[in-house]
Amino acid sequence: MSQQSAANPRMVALKGLLAVVKQGQSLSRALAFANLPERRDRAFVQHLVFGCLRWYDRLVAIRALLISKPLKAKDEDINLLVLMALYQILYMDTAEHAAVSETVNLSQKLKKPWARGLLNGVLREFLRERAALLAKLPNSLEIQTAHPSWLIKQLQHAYPQQIEQLLNQNNQPAPLCLRVNERVQSRETLLAKLDEAGVEAQAHPLSPVGIQLAQPLDITQLPSFEEGGFSVQDIAAQQAALILQPQAGMRILDACAAPGGKTAHLLEACDNQVGLLALEKEPDRLARLQQNLQRLQLDAQTQVADAGELASWWDGELFDQILLDAPCSATGIIRRHPDIKRHRRPDDIASLAQTQAWLLDQLWQTLKPGGQLLYATCSVLPQENSEQVAAFLARTPDALHQALAVDWGIGEIGRQILPGEQEMDGFYYALIQKRPTKP
Repeated sequence: MSQQSAANPRMVALKGLLAVVKQGQSLSRALAFANLPERRDRAFVQHLVFGCLRWYDRLVAIRALLISKPLKAKDEDINLLVLMALYQILYMDTAEHAAVSETVNLSQKLKKPWARGLLNGVLREFLRERAALLAKLPNSLEIQTAHPSWLIKQLQHAYPQQIEQLLNQNNQPAPLCLRVNERVQSRETLLAKLDEAGVEAQAHPLSPVGIQLAQPLDITQLPSFEEGGFSVQDIAAQQAALILQPQAGMRILDACAAPGGKTAHLLEACDNQVGLLALEKEPDRLARLQQNLQRLQLDAQTQVADAGELASWWDGELFDQILLDAPCSATGIIRRHPDIKRHRRPDDIASLAQTQAWLLDQLWQTLKPGGQLLYATCSVLPQENSEQVAAFLARTPDALHQALAVDWGIGEIGRQILPGEQEMDGFYYALIQKRPTKP
């Protein structure tokens, strides 16, 4: 992408959307290049790209009412320009004339002058006929909430009473939460620093080290970031270390550790006084984990390895505790990653469930009698969560389910947090103890 294109926020947004929709990239990777110098421009790009992906199916349905003949595959950029303009008109405070004119001008930068008349005509028609066009949209959950039909069916089956609330929460921007590093400062100290810096924040009741910010912002500019005084972590994710409560001297395995938020929290919770092994399959993700530990001044043994391939990493010494934050559909964090609705397929769930079962069976061999394994996902689908754990308990005689004494979640086998519950992401936790050896 040229320097001139990079300086245009809407062009940056278009390139990001193309990377997700056409090339299948993750949203986080697609926006990695959005290094615009102005903070306001970066915020605009993020709002626009996230919003277009969040409401993609609804915007596509509106576009279909405006353009009867589909464009060619090579003109997906023009298709996405229509979506971008519609989103600005419907959901942002962009002036209507600016949304239209700036979108039309981008067709020139794309060297597709033929699209200028199309874009101008289509968008002006929408402005004239907005109410009538919106009234023509199907009154279905798929269109009204912009979710794929297969996911809606699974969620309706699992949560018939909460389905509309769940879908609506998926379309809400997620709050920015911090986890205080108590080895550096107390929560009260950081809250005072934030208040002095003019940042509105409050303590979260479900984590003694949790803080929720009123508005998203650049966390690298907050006081004590460079000193390792805090990390960004949703309150739901903070529950892992709060459940395990690691003690000094323990040997702990974090089986699928990157990017390292839970790894660091486990170490912080016992003042860095445990032997912790963090595994991660992807070398670049492990490098990010190591950078986080370095900033927080924490020590762990790290290794590139597939946790289920025991022969490649395990030395035969048993662990006191294991955190298995298993690969999953990530259907509990759609509000943070709306591209999940584009990338995930129904066949993925069965494949992921097989991987989860395999990891449980393999890692169970490395746990001490009397030890604990915490199974976690950021999914809301029972196949990956309560049903997965129930099946494991049924086939594993020495596995004992431990009820969680917590003030969040639903369910009898483990606890399921649904998106938006006390502002948290969707998460699942189940604590399993290996039956102690009889004396």
